[in-house]
Order: sequence, then C-alpha cells, then structure tokens
Amino acid sequence: MTAPAPPAVGKLGLDPHTVARARALAARVGRPVVELARSHTTVSVERATLRLAGLDGADSEGIPWVNRLVDTVADSVGLEHGVCLPVWDALRTGPYRDLTDLAAHAAARTVRFRVPRGEDAEAAAAAAHHAVARGLAVIDARRAERDRLVGEWGDPPAPWIYLIVATGDIYEDIRQAQAAARGGADVIAVIRSTGQSLLDYVPQGATREGYAGTYATRENFRLMRAALDEVSAELGRYVRLTNYASGLCMPEIAALAGLERLDMMLNDSMYGILFRDINPVRTFVDQRFSRQLHARAGILINTGEDNYLTTADAVDAAHTVTASQLLNEYFAKEAGLPDGQLGLGHAFEIDPDRPDSFRLELAHAMLARELFPDAPLKWMPPTRHMTGDVFRGYLLNGFFNLAGALTGQSILLVGMMTEAVVTPFLSDRDLALRNVRYVLGSAGSLAEDFRPAPGGFIARRAHQVLDEAVDLLENIRDRGLLDAIGHGTFGGMRRPADGGRGADGVVARAPGYRNPAADLLEGNEDR
Repeated sequence: MTAPAPPAVGKLGLDPHTVARARALAARVGRPVVELARSHTTVSVERATLRLAGLDGADSEGIPWVNRLVDTVADSVGLEHGVCLPVWDALRTGPYRDLTDLAAHAAARTVRFRVPRGEDAEAAAAAAHHAVARGLAVIDARRAERDRLVGEWGDPPAPWIYLIVATGDIYEDIRQAQAAARGGADVIAVIRSTGQSLLDYVPQGATREGYAGTYATRENFRLMRAALDEVSAELGRYVRLTNYASGLCMPEIAALAGLERLDMMLNDSMYGILFRDINPVRTFVDQRFSRQLHARAGILINTGEDNYLTTADAVDAAHTVTASQLLNEYFAKEAGLPDGQLGLGHAFEIDPDRPDSFRLELAHAMLARELFPDAPLKWMPPTRHMTGDVFRGYLLNGFFNLAGALTGQSILLVGMMTEAVVTPFLSDRDLALRNVRYVLGSAGSLAEDFRPAPGGFIARRAHQVLDEAVDLLENIRDRGLLDAIGHGTFGGMRRPADGGRGADGVVARAPGYRNPAADLLEGNEDR
C-alpha cells in the first residue's frame, strides 16, 4: 500500500516527493566524487596544512615557504603519505629551529627527507597534530571573536547588501569599502586580480598592483578586516568581508580566511573546472578540504551557479542551475556546512527582450527560495544583457532588486549600470546603492503579499524547471558527474576529467597517509 503524498508546500505548491527525489539523486551523484576526494590529496591541501601549522612568509624571490617545502618533499619522497610525516620527522631528527628554517634548508636542497615508519612515524604524526591543532585553535578563536562582535555591533536586517570593490590597490580598496559601508553596504567583496586563480601559490604581503582586482593575500585580508571592523564600530552594525576560495590555491586561501576572520568566501564546487579549466579531480579534492575549513571557521560560502547563465541561455539552462545548487548543497553538507552557511547562487540573467522575462525570473527565484528555505541565497544582478545603455541598465537593476524583494532573497549583490562597460566609479556605486535602498524601502516587505496564482504561469514554470533538474540528475547518476562535466552539461563547458590545469598536483593517498588537519576537520580526532 502506498503512503499518501504529503501536501504541497510553499507558494509554488512544490511536490515534496519530487523535492526529496531531487536531493536523493544529488547525493547519489555526489558520493563517488566525495570518495574520490577522500582517497586523494593535492599540493594545495598539503600546503594549507603547513599554513595551519604556522609556516608563513616567502623567500627573497617571493615564493612562499610552503611551496618550497612541499615541492622539495614531493621531489624527494613523494606526497602519497602526506607532507607531515617527512617534515616533522626532519624537524625531530635534524638541527632545524622551526618550519621556516627547515623550509629554507629544503629550498637549498640540504635536507634528506624520508617517510618514517613505526615509532618514528607516530612521533612525527603526534608533533604535526600538535602544530596543526594550534592553528585550528586560532580559527576557533577568530570565529568566537566574530560572534562577539556581531553581538556587540548587531547584524543588519536581511537582505544583506553585497557590494564589490576591485581597484587593484588594497589601500584604495579600503577607502572605497569604508565609503560603501557608510552608504549602506553590509557585505564587501574584494575581487581578486585577474588570473590569480591560475597561480599555484599565494602571493605574499600587501599588494598595490592588480588587474581588475586585488590579490588575495593574508596581509590584504588582515588590512581589510581591520578597516571593516573600524567602520562597523562607527556604524553600529557588523560589516562582512568576502573573498574567493577558488582556483589552484583554494585550500590555502580558505585557511588564511579562517585565520584572518573573513566572513564569506566564494566557494563553488565546479566554478574552477568550468570557467578556469582547472583539473576536475584537483578541484573536487581541494573544495572538500576548503569547505571543511569554512565549516570550522563559521564562514558562509557563496556558490557560482550565476556564472552558468553568462555562457548558456538563462531559460533553456535554468534546470542546470537547480541541479548544480542541489549538488553544491550535498557537497557542502557532507563537508560539515549547515544550511545557515550555504549561500547558494543564482542570477537575474534572462534576456529582457524576451516576453514575460520578469515572470520567468520570479519563477526561477521563487524555486530556489522554496527548495532551500533555510539557506542565505545570493542573488546576482544582470550582466550578460547589459549593453552600455546606463539608463536601461539602471532600470534592469531596479527590476532585479524588486525580484529579490518579492522572493525573499537573502544577499543582494548591488548591480551597477556600468556593468561590463567600465570599472564602476564611486558615483556609480552610490547610485546603485540608492536604487537598492529605494526598492527595499518601498517594497521590501512585498514578499508577504506576493503569491503567484496556483497553476499559473510562474508556478508552472517553477515545476517545469524542477522536473527538468530531476531528469538531468537521473542522467548524471547513470553517467557519473565527471563524465557529465566532460560533455558540457554545465555552462556549455567541456572539461574532461584528465585535462585542465593543476592535474600534476593531484596525488592518490597511499596506505599510511597522515594529515592531522584532515583528521581534525573530519572529527576523527579530538579538537
């Protein structure tokens, strides 16, 4: 006997059985990828572990010590057993003062590394565990500090207004970020310099030269966080800081973000694969470790489904966004992130000349809101169809803000009328913030009153997209996610599993692999 179907829920009347099936399929698709991540490591995971253990700084050529040390260990004994056993064995048995001293000698090729066995291996692992645990304790303290400051200064009401700065000069970014916060921004995102995601190292120190963005470095993180704390105290509300944990150094940037109390990180499961041609296996290994770090640090992640709609049609490919959101949710929760840290992404990217384009946008936005009711969704403004007509662009952004208000989005990225034309001026940002403030002030509570007609255009479209997403996930379940990515399922980008940048930095774990950071983040060892 079949149990009766539970009643339809929400304003769209989504079928709970269909929603449950969608999540079950996402889990089926995602599990083999998680197992792949569990059985491999990467050079960036190992470097992140050393950063958690306290290794910082760079040599006279600007190459980080973590790169020097991991590369030398890899050349000497490989990384199949992880970097920690050979490194802490060398520290125990050699004349080196600390990790930095060892890294300097390793760069000079004067260290003879080995993979210790037996009691020597246990002693090295214990020493590594102690060092990494100290780093995670710092992250725990920074998380507690955030909680205290939010309690002291207060949280802004939803939706949070998210604004980008991107001058290339961290000190100019600070001026613009503080001005934006005073103008009403709740979240400041510092865009990275073009191409940083393809660097297999994290630059060192404060930077004043970047192209279309500012380099993500630990010092830049520290400087911006201090500046936003200053303006938060002035305004009486906690202003959040965002950067990007993506690219070839995803785990390291996640570690640095936790150590310097960033609040959000762009951290999509497939963005680097699709839009930066980074090896898929490298990306999935790195994103799992980075998300475990974000979970520990209390950092809210933002995913990148909006990018699919810049390369594929926003109506025809709407179901790929929903499928990706479900996969991102599965990967995030498996890594320990709760609903409250899942800033799943979507965007207002339908061609405005298409009939009923605004109704279609509302359908897609409402579907995301009802599928993920407890997630702080990040709603992205139009970019693909911005033509340089600033008046039309300003109107489109007003409609975007209205759609966000009507559908209860959590994080609104401020749309610029000069998007894709020039790097916005401060005056452009001021006008954009006025647009947001007007819409939210006049219509911010309309979600309470707005209900699409049952069985009407908006509801039918939302049901159609969900059904297509389920069909797509069923297809991917049969083929495997790596094969689906290789054949251009998402964003129209074909990325084979054995291709892409950084593939040579992926290593299969050997029996006896040890990484105390992985163990502590998995919960296999006490904090």
